[in-house]
Amino acid sequence: MKKKFKVEVDCANCASKMEAAINKIDGVKEATISFMTQRLIIEADDARFDEIMKDAVKACKRVEPDCEIFV
Repeated sequence: MKKKFKVEVDCANCASKMEAAINKIDGVKEATISFMTQRLIIEADDARFDEIMKDAVKACKRVEPDCEIFV
């Protein structure tokens, strides 16, 4: 399943770190974060998508605590 989300991230470097962290999550096929468009595109296993998104939010919060992903 591939979904798009609005994300609030403060800098391109943080977006890159978040993208790398999300791509390490088990079940994620591909994730990209665009700082310019403030978008997260994530492709992951359908059966575990909600669990993967929770892990993705946690990973982003570790990089930038005030980051928001609008699920």
